[in-house]
Amino acid sequence: MARDLPPSDDPLTPPHPAGGWSGSLSVVKDAVINHVNQGYLVHPSGIFDAEGRYLPQGVHWRGRALMTPPPFPEAVEPLAGRWLWAGVRMDHFGHFIMESLGRLWALDRSSVDGILFIPEGGFRPETSPELAGWQRHFLSLLQVDLPVKLLTRATRVQELVVPGQGFGIGPLIGGTRDFRAFVQGRFAKDIPAEGPSKLYLSRSKLAADLGGIIREDQLEQDLAGQGYKVFHPQEHGLEAQIAAYKAATHVVSLDGSALHLFALVARADQRVAVIKRRPGSAPQGIVDHLTGFTGQPPLVVDVIRRNWMRSDRKKADNFSYGELDFQRLGRILTRQGFLPEGAALQGLPPRRAEAFIADLQKGLQRKGLQFLPMAPDGKSPATEIVPARRLARAASKL
Repeated sequence: MARDLPPSDDPLTPPHPAGGWSGSLSVVKDAVINHVNQGYLVHPSGIFDAEGRYLPQGVHWRGRALMTPPPFPEAVEPLAGRWLWAGVRMDHFGHFIMESLGRLWALDRSSVDGILFIPEGGFRPETSPELAGWQRHFLSLLQVDLPVKLLTRATRVQELVVPGQGFGIGPLIGGTRDFRAFVQGRFAKDIPAEGPSKLYLSRSKLAADLGGIIREDQLEQDLAGQGYKVFHPQEHGLEAQIAAYKAATHVVSLDGSALHLFALVARADQRVAVIKRRPGSAPQGIVDHLTGFTGQPPLVVDVIRRNWMRSDRKKADNFSYGELDFQRLGRILTRQGFLPEGAALQGLPPRRAEAFIADLQKGLQRKGLQFLPMAPDGKSPATEIVPARRLARAASKL
């Protein structure tokens, strides 16, 4: 894997959290930025210098390079001034944090007139040239008050500052030293801690088709009985979320985007338990993010006994529902000091889990979705196949 390679100054190699070109800073005069709307994940996109040479140090990485050289454009729109290349503006909250901030560390090293992104959806005339309001607000918490442009067509920039990518999904998820210093020196510094000492970060009020765990409400009730505040991040503004995260001494959470925001303000003395809700690499990315920013790994709890995979997917993933062994989870949290001695969580009988899935399917019928039981690895069928008629019976008893 890329993280096992030594850092290199060659921008054709993966950016590295320990240094190399990920910490470099280039200034390119008369830089040309182009994008072609074709491909999935990997797009012809990026930066050329004044001589028409493609600059690999401007490529966006997500464990692998997601840009290839586009054609040099015949027509360009001129942009005067000195601008910072920030890469791709992602629309999703978690991906914006993880993939759109990784070059902003250069603001501590270079003076610019503004910041340039290309939209996640590429160059389209109908795209607004502005960031969404919440994204501007997020940048303000990083003490960034510069003009920000979303390019919608090929552009020639009078002077473009191109930093290496210092953060992102994959091996960079713990951030480079420069990126961590940028965030920890700026982000939300004026927001005081305010809130309870114990937080449970919940997904139970998110849309049903976004995935989660079965009967999270039961887990919430049990944790609330042990002094945890059930916290729904999407119901609070960024300031309120950050204040609560700063105040907590103990945080228990399913793996999810909320922990990426928490990691930006987390401290080494906070106790964090990450409960896996899905198989795959995404939960490990959250763990690596927390570890990189705090220097302390969180407790990772994997008590998935079945995954319920959506029928339009090939394996259990972000959209699946994890069926957890709540009693085992309680024993682990007690042993690790998140719950007091003698505390216990209710069990979740398999038939009760199946009734939950049956009810969930009723709500998603308009999308033609069903849920299939899968083994804990999320790739192979569960040992016990659950016939559709059994789910139907479970639904009829609700």
